[in-house]
Amino acid sequence: MKDVLKKYLPERAVQPTIQLIQKHRVQLQIVGQRKTRHGDYRKLPTGQVKITVNASLNQYKFLMTLIHEFAHLFAYEKYGNSIKPHGIEWKQSFQLLMLPFLTPEIFPNKLLPLLAKHFRNPTASSDTDAVLSVALKEFDPPNLKNYIFEIPMGKRFRIENGRVFTKGKKRIKRYECTCEHTGQIYVFQPHAEVEPL
Repeated sequence: MKDVLKKYLPERAVQPTIQLIQKHRVQLQIVGQRKTRHGDYRKLPTGQVKITVNASLNQYKFLMTLIHEFAHLFAYEKYGNSIKPHGIEWKQSFQLLMLPFLTPEIFPNKLLPLLAKHFRNPTASSDTDAVLSVALKEFDPPNLKNYIFEIPMGKRFRIENGRVFTKGKKRIKRYECTCEHTGQIYVFQPHAEVEPL
């Protein structure tokens, strides 16, 4: 297990992660990229807990996703199944579990202040925290995509499902973009990744 996790986690995070997995008898499965989620928590009919994490994540997002899923386990064990999936009980569990990992030995110094701010009130996905999302993206392998905020107004771009849009004006935080095929206007987060045309 150690050799496998070394490929996906910061080196100093490997041993504490193994201890969590073994202590709670979690079945960890590293899976191919899913478009709708970075990870998943499930309690199997046998009673065992299964956590899946996307293999495509960089080491810092992989760690955060794995601990995010462990926070579901902790919250449900402590408070029962009637809690909201990303409610206060989950947030407190996530904060508690992430705290030992928020060190310069595990995360780069440039990420630590952003992580500290994010974990004051963690969200269901780090992708909704635009500043943190952009900072974490710097550790991804290079690709041909840009963020919406980098695309000039009036220029075309393609999203993952193949649809083509033209970037329009900025609302308070999001950008209005017109779908070329339907003429409908959609709003995009500034840090949504798209392929410029």
